Amino acid sequence: MNCGILTDAGLIDIVSAWKDGNPPRSVKEILERGPECLAQLAELEKSGADLLPVDSVKLLAPISRPGKILALAGNYTEHIKEGGGKLGLADSPRNTTVPRPFIMPATAVANPGDEIPWAAYSETIDYELELGIVIGKKVKAVSINDALGVIAGYTIVNDVSARTVTFKKNRAERPWDEFYDWLNGKWADGFCPMGPYVLTADEVEDVQNLDLKLTVNGEVRQNANTSQMIHTVAQIVSFMSNLMTLEPGDIIATGTPSGVGFPTGNFLKAGDKIEASIEKLGTLTNSLGTKPESFYEPLA
Repeated sequence: MNCGILTDAGLIDIVSAWKDGNPPRSVKEILERGPECLAQLAELEKSGADLLPVDSVKLLAPISRPGKILALAGNYTEHIKEGGGKLGLADSPRNTTVPRPFIMPATAVANPGDEIPWAAYSETIDYELELGIVIGKKVKAVSINDALGVIAGYTIVNDVSARTVTFKKNRAERPWDEFYDWLNGKWADGFCPMGPYVLTADEVEDVQNLDLKLTVNGEVRQNANTSQMIHTVAQIVSFMSNLMTLEPGDIIATGTPSGVGFPTGNFLKAGDKIEASIEKLGTLTNSLGTKPESFYEPLA
């Protein structure tokens, strides 16, 4: 498994084109090595190295095992409204609310082109197009003004969701059960497709003005712009870094706009093709796998 540089003409295989010994073999390793390694890659791009056709390789998630995958609930006003304001998420302006983060395991990552496994603990599966932040530096308590400087780049994340977790049957009612059902719906294997590449931050002129679009079998379901975020990328990174140390290769998914399936019941079906696109970042394509014949009911 090698990592490469995507150019307009094709791919540069970093490992084979590296001039010195000990080439970096993953995007995460590049980020951990820091600015000097990134500068060497910039020179490598100019060196006239041999190019590979993009369709001759299998693209993987840019960071297959992030140290942390963090995500935001309710960062677009219209998405909060379409969900009926559940889980206490208000559509109030950013100066009266704070981000609502949760964390996902690295086992949730899926590659571009992968079939997403249908989790056997939910009868309904939904999609959520999100801008993904890739952290480039180890940082704690960074200010909003300095937050963009710790970002290595951006990628596309599809925060797939199990909407109807099958834990309610025979369960005694307890406070927060609805919240935990929602949270459990975010952790399944393959529920965080990512890619198809990381675009370095210097290539993005204004991260708060990127068009987003998601289609299912060619039908547009989500169509928005990052300018509609309640909390900006800089605010999100600053807030997260005050909660925990952020490290190179950590991923932050910044919330989804309106147009998901659950408000109308228009959920994904087995075999559906989901294409998630963000301006400058390409298109992340996946499909949903076969619906299980039976479902996991822990108290049945």
